[in-house]
Amino acid sequence: MSNAMPLPLYAIGLGSNRRHVRFGDPRAVLLAALAALESDDIEAVDASPIIASDPIGPSRRRYANAVALVASPLSPPEMLERLQAIEASFGRRTGQRWSARTLDLDILLWSGGTWSDAALTIPHPAIEQRAFVLGPLRAIVPEWQHPLHRRSVRQLAARLSRPKPVDRGASAH
Repeated sequence: MSNAMPLPLYAIGLGSNRRHVRFGDPRAVLLAALAALESDDIEAVDASPIIASDPIGPSRRRYANAVALVASPLSPPEMLERLQAIEASFGRRTGQRWSARTLDLDILLWSGGTWSDAALTIPHPAIEQRAFVLGPLRAIVPEWQHPLHRRSVRQLAARLSRPKPVDRGASAH
């Protein structure tokens, strides 16, 4: 019987809106990326269904999005480095923000709570505004608490989808 500490968990966001010459359409790219995540020191725990979402910014192509839950002893900077290496292996080029991309991998949440340095912020700063992140996240870890907002993923998703009151101050005269 072992009393070893459980490995830290990471929620990794996956997105694609470009075909890959070897893997095919964005949905197939995400399936290949999920397989690429698994290694000696990254263990897949769960993965959400893949959803389609509208792009943010100038790209016109719809995205395929999913979330993977992985267990790993890697520190957040080591995990970021690994994700960037996987993106590069799929042909990701750095450049215009929100442009069409073959593969985008983001650390959304980490069981260690928060992390912040020049290269990385956990939890992902825009998580609570993005339905294409919260929907897949809710499918696999609905009760995971956002460490800053102290709300579960389920609560954040419900807040995002709730109808907003009409802004009376913005009417044109």
